[in-house]
Amino acid sequence: MQPVGPAVPGWSVRPTPEAVELRGRYAALRPLTSASYSDLYAALGGPQAATRWTYLPAEPPKDLPALWMLMSARLEADPATFAIVAEDGRVAGTFALCAVDEVNGSVELGWVLFGDALARTRAATEAVHLVQSYVFDDLGYRRLEWKCDSLNEPSRRAAVRFGFTHEGTFRNHRVVKGHNRDSDWFSITDAEWPAIRERQLAWLAPENFDDAGIQCTPLRPGGPA
Repeated sequence: MQPVGPAVPGWSVRPTPEAVELRGRYAALRPLTSASYSDLYAALGGPQAATRWTYLPAEPPKDLPALWMLMSARLEADPATFAIVAEDGRVAGTFALCAVDEVNGSVELGWVLFGDALARTRAATEAVHLVQSYVFDDLGYRRLEWKCDSLNEPSRRAAVRFGFTHEGTFRNHRVVKGHNRDSDWFSITDAEWPAIRERQLAWLAPENFDDAGIQCTPLRPGGPA
């Protein structure tokens, strides 16, 4: 008899992800709408933010109308696009649930854009935690993906820190802005999520931060160390 994978008892097609409101201690997610575009342009527009767009298949918006057109197109392609609210109450980033496969329970966290108010903050970590929990705990998906340009070292480090496992490199995967892109693929499975969730919750606990909001114990892929 030929080998097959383990049975998946009671499996059924999963719900399609939507942009919903999700709240934590330090960050909040809400559906991206035009009401957030001014804050988003302040965080991600103009020449000062150009490096945040290097590895994305879009040019940095030069003005608010350009960002408006870009985000409108993004919403059409991926309706489950979130605005990320930082600790100061302003929208400072966005990401989307894309490459949705309801039949097999797989979805990608893509178009991750953090402005200065989010980058390398506990709010950014919590924003990712909130969407991970939504995918696994609320929707019951089996797999969450993270893909990035193989040369995008900050994104690679972030994926590992957020609990994703590197699966390999897709060579000559895309042509982006006239340049070759090899893509690194990462994932979290539903079996891995409970341990990742507990590590993240322990890191996000108020007692892990001093009065200035600086972490006492860092978040490591295998747990605090």
